Formats: sequence, structure tokens, C-alpha cells
Amino acid sequence: MPDSATYDQYPLSICHVITRMIVGGAQENTLLSCRGLIEKGHSVTLVTGPTTGPEGKLLRRTPVEGLEAVEIPSLVRELRPVTDFRAYRELMDLFRNRTFDVVHTHSSKAGIVGRLAARKARVPLVVHTVHGQAFHRYEKWWRNRLYIAAERIAARYCDHVFAVAQAMIDQCVDAHVAPRDKYSVVYSGMDTGGFVNATPDAALREQLGIPPDVPVVGKIARLFELKGHDFLIEAASRVVPEFPDVQFLLVGDGVLRPELEAEIARRGLTRNFVFAGLVSPDEVPRYTALMDVLVHLSLREGLPRTVVQALAAGVPAIGYALDGTPEVIRNGETGYVCAPESVDDVADALRKLLADPEARRRMGRTGQEMVIKQFDWRHMADVLEGEYYRLLLRHGGPAWRHGR
Repeated sequence: MPDSATYDQYPLSICHVITRMIVGGAQENTLLSCRGLIEKGHSVTLVTGPTTGPEGKLLRRTPVEGLEAVEIPSLVRELRPVTDFRAYRELMDLFRNRTFDVVHTHSSKAGIVGRLAARKARVPLVVHTVHGQAFHRYEKWWRNRLYIAAERIAARYCDHVFAVAQAMIDQCVDAHVAPRDKYSVVYSGMDTGGFVNATPDAALREQLGIPPDVPVVGKIARLFELKGHDFLIEAASRVVPEFPDVQFLLVGDGVLRPELEAEIARRGLTRNFVFAGLVSPDEVPRYTALMDVLVHLSLREGLPRTVVQALAAGVPAIGYALDGTPEVIRNGETGYVCAPESVDDVADALRKLLADPEARRRMGRTGQEMVIKQFDWRHMADVLEGEYYRLLLRHGGPAWRHGR
């Protein structure tokens, strides 16, 4: 058993907690964190609720060797007080029965229930990552007050909070969730290599029905509320008259697909839109490589992973000036940042990029150089490991030092 001078080299027992492991940004971040920490010699358990819906099951598509996965059926995304209390009790029992050095929670619901349970179970270090806010300008006021109150309570029951973008920290501090010194940025790591090395696949283009030599505008997102597909369709209706051959490639699936298809048909844009459906994460680089421009019009996002991935592939991006988007889209350098909900701005940005292939290539190169350095997933794991040890030193050390 190591002494206090050397336990920062001691392999840790780490538990990550998230409500569901769909194919999504927060989930990919969590899974890559687990993978990176396992590769560094730590024991990692992933606790998740049931994963249902059209978004797909990430653990089934991207298994991680050495990862222990535990499903707790009561850990659900929806607000259900009785079920939530059951999840709290089940998590607390798990944490008490296992000698975890660190419990690291993700997403709002798992973050609230998990942090309270971990602190009650006397886990030495309890941390949380903010991937996106439950409270935001597009939510009902009373829900925002409820979410902020819950986040304030949960913040008192953890030792530190990471955020995937500086904007997330600013929002939490402005809402008086916790003081600024309780937060730090850990940019969301991703496997950029597949995007950097991806090249356009003529066979995939033909399979999707996209003619050769026509420009492709892509969007990678769940077909879900607040993801901004309605803004893209409106912008497309303004751009298509000038660029009649442009194709809009939508990668992702979700409950809004029938509604979006109907709106596209109503506007006479069916021949300009291609629905790729749900795509496995390891296949996304092939689709991104077909794009000349990526649009990211979500109204609620922490750090837009699809923007980082597109830039890694040398594809410039257009997005709204919300949350962490301006931290990766540098206006006029790696793409264009638009006023939130402004279809005019999006249409203007699309016109500029579609009309200027050289500008697209220049912005893509600049973006690629930027993200390769900043968003490597193994670097994220290095930062998290260092933060765990730093915080454990401050709070008394790993579980064995607490008699657990």
C-alpha cells in the first residue's frame, strides 16, 4: 500500500455515471474518457440507465475492452421523483459496496442524483462534467428555476466541476450555481485521426444518390427538438434558387424525421435533401469527407463535437453564437458564426462558402490545424487523470486512505 508521498502513482478505481449511452456527444466523450483511463492502467466502471430510442446504442456499436458496464433501470433521463429516489438509493448502495476512489458524473440528471449518492456514500472524490445546460433560454422559466436550484444543491455535494467549454462555466457562474474556482475547462476529446485521414468515397456518394461534382452541405445531429433542422430547411429554401444543385446531407435519426421530410416536400426541396439515417460513430468520417460545408444550428449544446470533427476533416463550419460554438468556429477563419436563430445569417454564410471554393479550403485547413492539437481524446484522459490526482491530494487521498 503506497504512502502519502507516492499515491499519485496508485491506480485508481473510477466510476463514471450517465443516464443513457445513446450515440451522442456527451456519451462519446464519456466512453472515450473511460477508454483513455483504462489504457492508463486504472479500473473503470460505467454506470448507465436504460438506452432506448432511435438514436442507437453506443456501447453496442463501440465496445471498450476492459470496461465494466452496469445498468440501473431507474436511472432515467425524464423527471420522475419516485424513480429518481430509487436511482439515488441504488447508486448509493453501489458506491458503498464498491471501493471507488472517484465518481465522475455526466449529464444533468445523473449529475444530480449521482453526486448526492456518491457524497452520501463517502466516496473520496466526486466530480461532474457539464456537457450542456439543463437550464437555457429556450426552456420554460419555472423549469429553469427548478434546474438551477437542483444544480446548486448538487454542486455543494461534489469537489469539482469540469465543463467542455468556457461558455458552460460562465453560464453556471452567472446563475450562481457555484463560484468560478470550482470549475475548470476540459475540452471534449475525440478521435480526430479518422477525420483527418478521411477522403471522399465515390461509392458512398453514389449510394446516397448525390451526383458527382455538386456541393454538399452537411448536418450531423439527432432529428430532435432544438437541433436546428427547421432553420436549415428555411435557409435552404433561400439558397437553392442560387445554387440549384446543392445537396443537404442530414446524418442522424430521431422522432422528428417524418415531420422534417414533410416540411422539405412542402417547400419543394426533396431533390436537394438526403437523409442518411443513423450512422455508426466509426462511419461518420466517411460521411463528413463528402461535405463541403457543415452547419451546426443547435440552440442548446455544450461543445459542438460535430464542428470539431468537421474541422478535423478540413471542412469549414457555420453555427450559431451559442454555448461553446464560438470557441471552435472562429468567425471568418474556420467558418462563420451567426446570430442565434437568424436564418438570414445562415443563408448569407452558405452563399459565401458555396460561391468560394478557395475560402472553403483555406478555412478548412486553419480549422484542422487548430483542433488536432486541442481536442485529442488521449490528451483529455491525461488531463482528467491529472485532475483526479490533484483533487485527491487536496481532499485526503484515494479510498484506501479513508479506510474504505
